[in-house]
Amino acid sequence: MSASTVSRKRLSDGLTVTSKVFVRSRNGNASKIVREHYLRNDIPCLSKACTECGSIAAPDSHGELPKFILSEAPLKLKEIGNHYVVVDTNIVLQSIDLLENNQIFFDVIVPQTTLDEVRNKSFPIYNRIRTLCKDNEKRFIVFHNEFHEETFTKRLDSETINDRNDRAIRNVTKWFQSHLESTGIKIVLITNDKLNKEAAIKEGITTKTLQEYVDLYPNANELKDLIPTEDTFKAREKKETFFNDYYSTARLMGGLKNGTLYQGSMSISSYNFLEGEISISSLPKPLLIIGSENLNRAFNGDSVIVEILPKSQWKKASTMIIDDDNLNTNEDPDNEESPFISDKERRLLTQDAINTQNSTLELQPTGRVVGIVKRSWRLYAGQIVENSVSKTISNSAKSCFVKLMDKCLPRVRIRTRRANELLGKKIVVAIDSWSTHTKYPEGHFVRCLGESESVEAETEALLLEHDVEYRPFSKAVLDCLPAEGHDWTVPEDLQDPAVLAKDPLLPQRKDFRDKLVCSIDPPGCVDIDDALHAKKLPNGNWEVGVHIADVTHFVKPGTALDAEGASRATSVYLVDKRIDMLPMLLGTNLCSLKPYVERFAFSVIWELDDDANIVNVEFNKSIIKSREAFSYEQAQLRIDDANQKDELTQGMRALLHLSKKLKQQRLDAGALNLASPEVKVHMDSETSDPGEVEIKKLFETNSLVEEFMLLANISVARKIYSEYPQTAMLRRHNSPPATNFEKLNDMLRVRKNLSISIESSKALADSLDRCIDPSDEYFNTLVRIMSTRSMTAAEYFSSGSFGYPEFRHYGLAVDIYTHFTSPIRRYCDVVAHRQLAAVIGYEPLDLSHRDKQKMELICKNLNKRHRNAQFAGRASIEYYVGQVMKNNESTETGYVIRVFSNGIVVLVPKFGVESLIKLDDLTTHVNDAKFEEDKYELTFKQQDGSIRSVAVFDKVQVEVRSVLDQSVGKRKAQLILK
Repeated sequence: MSASTVSRKRLSDGLTVTSKVFVRSRNGNASKIVREHYLRNDIPCLSKACTECGSIAAPDSHGELPKFILSEAPLKLKEIGNHYVVVDTNIVLQSIDLLENNQIFFDVIVPQTTLDEVRNKSFPIYNRIRTLCKDNEKRFIVFHNEFHEETFTKRLDSETINDRNDRAIRNVTKWFQSHLESTGIKIVLITNDKLNKEAAIKEGITTKTLQEYVDLYPNANELKDLIPTEDTFKAREKKETFFNDYYSTARLMGGLKNGTLYQGSMSISSYNFLEGEISISSLPKPLLIIGSENLNRAFNGDSVIVEILPKSQWKKASTMIIDDDNLNTNEDPDNEESPFISDKERRLLTQDAINTQNSTLELQPTGRVVGIVKRSWRLYAGQIVENSVSKTISNSAKSCFVKLMDKCLPRVRIRTRRANELLGKKIVVAIDSWSTHTKYPEGHFVRCLGESESVEAETEALLLEHDVEYRPFSKAVLDCLPAEGHDWTVPEDLQDPAVLAKDPLLPQRKDFRDKLVCSIDPPGCVDIDDALHAKKLPNGNWEVGVHIADVTHFVKPGTALDAEGASRATSVYLVDKRIDMLPMLLGTNLCSLKPYVERFAFSVIWELDDDANIVNVEFNKSIIKSREAFSYEQAQLRIDDANQKDELTQGMRALLHLSKKLKQQRLDAGALNLASPEVKVHMDSETSDPGEVEIKKLFETNSLVEEFMLLANISVARKIYSEYPQTAMLRRHNSPPATNFEKLNDMLRVRKNLSISIESSKALADSLDRCIDPSDEYFNTLVRIMSTRSMTAAEYFSSGSFGYPEFRHYGLAVDIYTHFTSPIRRYCDVVAHRQLAAVIGYEPLDLSHRDKQKMELICKNLNKRHRNAQFAGRASIEYYVGQVMKNNESTETGYVIRVFSNGIVVLVPKFGVESLIKLDDLTTHVNDAKFEEDKYELTFKQQDGSIRSVAVFDKVQVEVRSVLDQSVGKRKAQLILK
């Protein structure tokens, strides 16, 4: 294909069209291809100081005129005076933290060219810069230069795309410079690209590097720590090469295509930071990546490309606990040791190989990382390593190490002037690079969270660690809420013309206010998603209703509120707070199915026979009035009270009766009854201090609610799939690969002469029931907990992504499933509500939920956010359990769940915590210890000279105390074997 001609033609209504004509030759035949690009002359500069653009600005598709954001009196700095800033792509990609900082960067112009490049290179950063452009406080704007007649930049024949884009950004700067010349406001281009800066200076553009621009600020010394590292370590890099270069793009693409290379997500072991695993669909077992050299700078969660090592180098999974402290790592951040693979690391890896050589488990294929597809880098919380800080008092920036909270990750080297000031504090760092010439990744300081162990710092750190969005909702989001605020009510007169004018769909709602509806939730629940009712029908069957908060009445597609909900994807529940998916006005008030008030709902109404078989099901948007809000315990007490014979209580008893039938049907079909060590932390109502920890109590009413929510989700899944076979929002749970249970099954066989079958969910459920130790009633729960960890994770998906047999939810033993019952706290349910509303003809479905590609993007974000929310919740419990134990040492029952050659892992059910007990803490005769991997047993000499053996599944007594891990500033449970 070759370019033939380029032309530009003016149309009416302020439009110009540029045409590029190509001639394509195929099989001797020539065909002409015309590509048109429309330009406008009515795109405003959005400066309040401009006297021209107000008259040319055209309304958008909603009929609204653009808002002029840039200040008429912008910041004044020495050398350049009052000014606006234009940023290029690399400044956004490398310095988004600095752009977000409230002490610098105001009145910023983001060219469309920059925005498009950022989107292609990093979607998370793209979302952050878009959020900045919606926040009027810092006054960032997007200027659509690619559609502006005077700034559109045609690529020259000999010009690379990058050079063209740099020139386009310079043209934006020059246009603003000329356009606003009469206002006296200067335009400054910020770029770190040497060639771009030189070209800009030649073109008469005021240009600064990031460092030069920051230096102009009065508080420059404080802001300099936030500048990403670039050439800081160049001098040192020339001395040594520590890692192999990644393969070229062509070699990586060729290898993936011909099957000699593989792509997957890196998962670093939580017990051995020198070992990673990558699951590859074509391999029966995960690929092991062992040692720093083979990990080759990969981070936990990175999408990587690997090559398989020769079979002679295949190994078994590690039997050693290895963390950063094991290697006695160099604490001088300015002195790289050589060689990179230290003698200590080599000895540890050699000892590990010796330990595993007699294992009965098969070898696993091993590999090495040869390329990075996508980094998982984000903001990280950590603490400065004290021994890496220079004691010399100086105002110049010094290098130091930051040890991250996540022990799967390496320490990060940063340069800061405030190292001594930041000791003992939780800080946030960003990672900038990790070259072959540096032993550790390079990063920069972002901000200080506060003193280690303070509730505020620890909570924010764990939210950052798990990538949870916790900032307050923006004004644009809050503007989408009903103007009446807390005074909003369901209209009294449903036929009032004024009411119908606002809500023409109101007549389609079913009036269920006469139903005896109630909600049953955890104690203190305020965001009530669901309520139920049951009523005996004349034919002897039961009318059962599940009523779900009608969130989509308030959250409309295409709004800032909807975009925020889609981005957050889920509410996050911590011990002491809740991070809402939607603003509190909706979650705890207008949508919440509170008792004694009328609320909009989406209702699923079944007719069930006495054995809980479905006779009929209907779906309706409705109006309900809940009669009561019960906790699980309150509902149980009311059901069990024989003196309670009112109609509401009778309905609850019917629900309990039917729920037991539903549960038995599921169990008969093979549904799994798994377990996790769930605990509840009680908080003091006055001081908010953690008081005590207890294992969560479950009542029959817990199961009552669960069964009807499951039934509603299944019924809705069938309905929306029938209408939208390509884009229905569903949830699946894949059957676990046999290899996932190999280790657990071998443990059971060796230690208990038991086994688990995973041929089907029914076989697994039955075999779990048989895993009983007559001498220990908790053993069955322990096996279920360990089985849960061997399962694959359930995931959201769009129905067009898989064939129907793959829709199956293994754990629930159903062929199709979705989430519909918690729209206040899950965005999946919001989508399911919209799809169901369209199916029943209530309102049309938005295009975003009918487009297969858009649905796949939604599902990808849902899965990520759902997983992060779970981990954040667990981390919050772990932190508060540590605080409870701080002043309450006690001896508790524990169970050994892992045995290594140099330690054991013990689970303490009472606190729901598991902790490592290293061999060094078990005995002073470390070299005399004997590890028998095939027996999952560690034998060692105790202090009194007696010999003791500890094996998997052993019930042990441990002293539990809370200690502060000084290296990461994180409190953890320390167990001492009694």
